[in-house]
Amino acid sequence: MAVKPLPRPAQTPAEALKQALRDQALALGADLVGFAPVERWAEIGEVPPDYRPEAIFPGARSVIVVGVPMLLPVIESTPSINYQEMYDTSNRLLDEIAYRLATGLNRQGHPTLCLPRDGYASLEALLINPFGSFSHTYAAKYAGLGTVGVSRNLLVPEYGPRLRLNSVITSAEIPPDPLLADELCTKCGLCEKTCPARAIRTRDDGILGDLDKDECTRHHIVLRDEGHWPCGICAKVCPIGQDRKHFTPLPLRRYRDEAAALAKNPDDPTYRRLVHLRRHGSRKLR
Repeated sequence: MAVKPLPRPAQTPAEALKQALRDQALALGADLVGFAPVERWAEIGEVPPDYRPEAIFPGARSVIVVGVPMLLPVIESTPSINYQEMYDTSNRLLDEIAYRLATGLNRQGHPTLCLPRDGYASLEALLINPFGSFSHTYAAKYAGLGTVGVSRNLLVPEYGPRLRLNSVITSAEIPPDPLLADELCTKCGLCEKTCPARAIRTRDDGILGDLDKDECTRHHIVLRDEGHWPCGICAKVCPIGQDRKHFTPLPLRRYRDEAAALAKNPDDPTYRRLVHLRRHGSRKLR
């Protein structure tokens, strides 16, 4: 005699809202969606009070974080116009997803705002103040999407640090996602060894490295003036991410040797496809 399955418990209104928001975000083009309660910022204590959701938007109860991937074969070519265009496309998509989620929640009676994926007027502005008004990286960590590595990028199981993020801050009470239990960063040191600005330094006392934001920004200014930015080397070389199995990237050791090999022979066949992408569409062709 067949055993009848037990009926599923009915969703609460908050659970139904969460599912609807996740479905909407995915339909709009998000690849990753996470939900964080605003209490996590204070409980964990990594983010200063003025940069927490409720300080920016009084009445905030939840943060929705959306992410889209940066495709590994394109980010491998950095610095190139191809990576720059993909970066710009992902930013436009994230802004639209966040805006549509926010306006939809407002129509349902939940006061909500969205923030830009990048909140600065120019790279020069970052030399005056290197901080954004809100960290999408830490919002994504608190929404259970990933952990923060040596390079201070968010790492997620699917893409390592090869993704872009945006956040929606809402008064709606949305059931949170659990934090990721294990650190993803292995402190392999590749981001430090390959950083062209020498801006990353690993530390012995934890996962997070020291980041010289000014040196990183100055390097980006050079790339911008050449017509192919951002840099993205630290994201390119990270060994974390299922995308490394999906595509056929260079072996990790080749990333470490790339700068010296191309300085010796700009036409080194090992890097031929990457050099091809770099030699088109920019003011300085590398």
